[in-house]
Formats: sequence, structure tokens, C-alpha cells
Amino acid sequence: MATLNKAAPDAKSREKYFTATQSQLIWTRFKSNRSAMVAACVLGFMLILGIFAPFLSPYDPTIKGRNKEYQNGAPQIPKFCDHNGCSARPFLYSVERKRSIETNFRWVTEINKEKRRYVEFFVDGWEYKIFDWKFNLPGNQLDFALPGFTFKKHLFGAREGKIHLFGTDSAGKDIFSRTLHAIYTSLAVGTLGVLISFVLALVIGGISGYVGGVVDGVIQMFTDAIRTVPAIPLFMALAAFVPDTWSAEMRFFFISIILGLIGWPTLARRVRTHLLVERNQDYVLAAQLQGASSSHVIRKHLLPSFTSYIIVDLVISFPYMVLSETALSFIGLGLKDPVNSLGVMLQNVTKADVLLNYQWYFIPVIFFIALVLAFVFVGDGLRDAADPYSSTRK
Repeated sequence: MATLNKAAPDAKSREKYFTATQSQLIWTRFKSNRSAMVAACVLGFMLILGIFAPFLSPYDPTIKGRNKEYQNGAPQIPKFCDHNGCSARPFLYSVERKRSIETNFRWVTEINKEKRRYVEFFVDGWEYKIFDWKFNLPGNQLDFALPGFTFKKHLFGAREGKIHLFGTDSAGKDIFSRTLHAIYTSLAVGTLGVLISFVLALVIGGISGYVGGVVDGVIQMFTDAIRTVPAIPLFMALAAFVPDTWSAEMRFFFISIILGLIGWPTLARRVRTHLLVERNQDYVLAAQLQGASSSHVIRKHLLPSFTSYIIVDLVISFPYMVLSETALSFIGLGLKDPVNSLGVMLQNVTKADVLLNYQWYFIPVIFFIALVLAFVFVGDGLRDAADPYSSTRK
């Protein structure tokens, strides 16, 4: 009797396993991977920071929101207790600028520990717009804009003066606000680049794998030619072509499109390989015998058979897109001020003076590393979970 009761849960679990959908099996496998789950939480947190960057940023990340009186300022960490006692509200010390005899009457910044500045939440600050997209593309017919919504509320701020959690740069711009907007920009460039490469890979790889023959040979020659193009010399040539009069939005779309146009061959080859194997299966032949068109067979039968692998490839492609944008902006071939991206911010850490005196400039580097590693671990977890039936069950 005890044996029957013990076998009952196993029978239910096995029935649930064999009747589960593909997405349910992938999610079950993915949840069992602790590193992938932690990376997914980190990635979700980074996405929230990027999406809600204007609300979370206490100040304008551009030169308009700079603090003239706190240039190259150290990070300001809110406190609850000091030598004067404890407070239920977080506070900062007052920052004052004075002329000192020791520095030949130059302006110096001093911290007044006797004067507190309390941190407040949901305060009014600089105006920002949501969905306020203006695209100034070549030609008047391609220009368009979307009306946005104006807000003033921010998560936190200081009652007197300003608060800089990550410090400020040489111009007095808040590094915390710049980092959040940089995450959003880098993710946006990566998303647009991945979408472009995804569409090209599906179309080109699908035609090559399904048709085969001479068409497949010609397409593979073109794919190999694209793969052999060196990225850095290509971008150096394109950087010389891009005029300085282009707007930040135009440069943003230009970089995204180029990244997408050179990033599709790898995924296209995988799509082609899978279609070459699957196009001779019985279910494909049955659909063809019933009069289904080639586009219908590819769209309704072949592509859904490896959707999970496509999703995995998309996730894995993200860190490479982010790395490409960061590298190009870092060497001056990508985005530039006033656009805030991780590559633009990493340009500030190349000076020896920063390493010796302004170590807080490296804070965006931590977010960059966390973002790339999160994508890598999530992609590895999805790749392991993409084929649940092939794993050894414990």
C-alpha cells in the first residue's frame, strides 16, 4: 500500500511532464538553473532602471542639469546616524564652496557636518517626456514626431542643494542619472540591431534552407562575404562618411542599422541548417501534398519547430550588440555627447588622472559588466532549456 502511494506522485509528475507544452518545459528547465535565474533577476532590474531612467534620475543627465558648484564631486551616500544623533529620514551633509588661503584663494569644496540636508521622495524636478520621439532623418518626407507626455515627478531628491549618489564628472553632470540613461540607450541600440538582424536572418536563412540548390549556394557565398568583412575598419570608414551635422537620433539609428546589417549571418546559417533537416520530414511533405504554399509551410510548420532556438539566439545576440555599440562609442566611432550610452561614459575612464583621483568614474563600468554577464548567463540558461527532452532527468 505504501508502495502504491509513493508511486502515485511519480505517475502524476510524469504525466504532467509528458503533457506539458514546449514553453512549459523550457520554463521548468530554466527555473532549475540558479545562475540563469539570478542573471534573469539582474537583467530585469537593469531593464527597469533603463526604462524608468527619467523618473529615477533626480537631474537632467545632459549639460543642462549640471552642478556648477560640485564638479568632479565624490559620491554622496545618505546617512541615518552621525555624531549629532540618528534620524528616521536619510540625510546628507551640506556642501559649501569657499576661497582658501592654502590654495591661493581658489575655490574649494568643504563639507559642513553640522548642517544636514534631508532626502525627500517623489519630489518635483526637471521636466521629462515619455514617448516624445522626434526623428530627423535625411529628407523632409522621412521626418516625423510622436507627441509625448510631460512629467516632473522623480523618485528622490534633496530639499536643499543636490544629491549625487555616484558623484559628478568634470562638467558637474550627475553620474547616477547619466548611468541610468546610458543603460537605456545601449539596450535600445541593441534591441533595434537585434530586430534588424533577426528579420534578415529569418528571410535569408529561410529561403536558403527551404529552396536549396543554386539559390542556396549563391546565398551562402553572399553570407560568407558579409562574415569576412572586418567590423572595425568598416566602422572607421563609415565614421569618415557620417557628417557632423547629423543629429543624435540620426546617429543612433545609423549605428543600430549597421550593427543589424552585419550581425545576421550567424543566425541565418542556423536557420538554414535547421530548414535543410526539417524540410524533408513527414509533416512537411503532408502539408505540401495538401497544396500548402512554401510561405505557409515555412511560417506555420518549419519556423515553430525551432522557435525556442531562435529565442535563444536572440538573447545571446544582445550582449554582442551592446558590446559592439560600447566599443564603437569608446573609440569615438559611435554615439557621442549629448547622447548618454555606456560606451560614451567609458571614454571618461581612459585618463590616468581619473584612475588616481576620481575612482567613481568607474561605477558605470560595473553596470556594463553586470548587463553583459546577465545576458550571457540568461542566454546559456535558455540554450540548456531549449530542448528539455534531451536532458538527463534526476
